Amino acid sequence: MKKHLIALVLIVLLLLGGAILYFAQGDKAELAAGADVGKEPVFTAPRSEMIPTINVADVERWQGGEKPVAAKGLSVARFAEGLDHPRSLLRLPNGDILVAETNSPPRPTGGIVNRVMGYLMDKAGAGVPSANRITLLRDADGDGKAEVKSAFLTDLNAPYGMALIGDTLFVANTDALMAFPYKEGDTKITGKGRKILNLPAQAPNMHWTRSLVASPQGLLYVGVGSNSNIAEGGLENEANRAAVLEVNPKTGDYRIYASGLRNPVGLAFEPKSGALWSVVNERDMLGADLVPDYLTRVEFGGFYGWPWNYWGGYEDRRVQPQRPEVREYTKRPDYALGNHVAPLGLAFADKVQLGAPFVNGAFVGLHGSWNRKPAAGYKVVFVPFGENGEVGKAKPIDLLTGFLSAEGKAHGRPVDVTADAKGALLVSDDVGNVVWRVTAAK
Repeated sequence: MKKHLIALVLIVLLLLGGAILYFAQGDKAELAAGADVGKEPVFTAPRSEMIPTINVADVERWQGGEKPVAAKGLSVARFAEGLDHPRSLLRLPNGDILVAETNSPPRPTGGIVNRVMGYLMDKAGAGVPSANRITLLRDADGDGKAEVKSAFLTDLNAPYGMALIGDTLFVANTDALMAFPYKEGDTKITGKGRKILNLPAQAPNMHWTRSLVASPQGLLYVGVGSNSNIAEGGLENEANRAAVLEVNPKTGDYRIYASGLRNPVGLAFEPKSGALWSVVNERDMLGADLVPDYLTRVEFGGFYGWPWNYWGGYEDRRVQPQRPEVREYTKRPDYALGNHVAPLGLAFADKVQLGAPFVNGAFVGLHGSWNRKPAAGYKVVFVPFGENGEVGKAKPIDLLTGFLSAEGKAHGRPVDVTADAKGALLVSDDVGNVVWRVTAAK
C-alpha cells in the first residue's frame, strides 16, 4: 500500500512539473573527494533507494564567448557550433569529422518509471526529438574551425556509433547496424543503406545508444546497454544487452564478445596492446557513494557482474534470485572513474598531440551525474597508462572543466572525444550544442 501511495504522489508531482522531486532522498556523498576513483576505489555500505536521489543540473547554455576551462598548458576553442545534440564523433581518413546529432528515440509515456525518465531528460536538456542525422564537419582552410557543415546522412533512427572499413560506413542505429557506401571527399551520402544486423530496442529501450568500433582485423564491436537498472523487468528483456557484440560485417554473423557490462558506451582499441577497452555506466539507487562507473579492458568471454554483482564480486542483494555461483567468474574492472559520473567518450592518446602529461593514456568524457549530491562528472579527464598498455595507479588528470557553473547550472555536458588530423582533441557537447577543440597553448 505504501509503495502505491508513493507512486501516486510522484505521478502528481510530475504532472505539476516535477520541481518538488528534489526532495527525493537527500542522500549526500560521504566519501572524500577522489576516494571513488582509481584502481582501488573505496566502497561504502549500499543504501537501497526506492526512489533515486534527483539532482539534475538546470541547463544554462554557454553565452557569448564563454567556454570550458582547459588544463594548464592547453587552450580550448569552438570547432563547430549550432549543432543539434551532438554526440559521437568519427574522424575520416581525409580529416573530415562526422558527428551524430542524435537523442533518445520516443519513449513510452505510461508508468511512473517512464514519467520520471521523461522529467529527467527534459530537465537535463535532452527532452527534444532526435535530429536522426549524421553531419560532416570540414575545416577546409586549416584554421581550427569547421567552415563546412553538411547533412551527411539523414532519416536515421537514433544513430550513435560510426565506423569506417574501406569504402563502407557503418552506423549503429538504436535498432539496427547499417552499412552505407562511402566515397572520400563527398559531403553527403545518397546511396541507400543496407541492414547488417538487428539490434535489441524493445521498450522502454532504457539505454538506447549503440557504440561502435572497428578492429584492425575488420570486425565490428557494438556496445549495447541494459534495458533496466538491475533487470527488474526480467532477464528475458535483456537478451543481447549489457554486452559488447562482435559482428562480422560481411556476413552479419555475431556473438556476445563480453557480458555483464550494464551500459558499455565508449569503445576503443589500446594502441600498444591492441586490446579492446570500454567505459561503462554502472547501476543506480544504491546511494551517492555507489556504484563507481569504470574503464576496463574488455576480454573475450569476460563476464563483468551485471546484474548480480559489481566490482568483481560485491553482491547486489536487490537482484532476485541471487546467483552467488557467478561471483567466481566475475571479472573486476580495471579502473574506477567515480560514482555516477556517466562516462560516454573514450579515446587513446596515440593520435593526440597535447604534450606532457597527456601522452600515454586515455581521454574520457564524463557526461555528469543526475542522481548524486554533490554532482559528479561534467568534465573531460585523462587517465594515465603504463608503457605495457595497462592502466596505471595514478589518479585522473582534469583536462577540461567548467561545464558546470559555480551555481550548479549546466553550460554543457561532454560526450565523445577524438583526435583531429592535426592532433587536437575534439570534444562533443550535447547540451552546449558545440564541438570543442583542445590544443597545446602556443
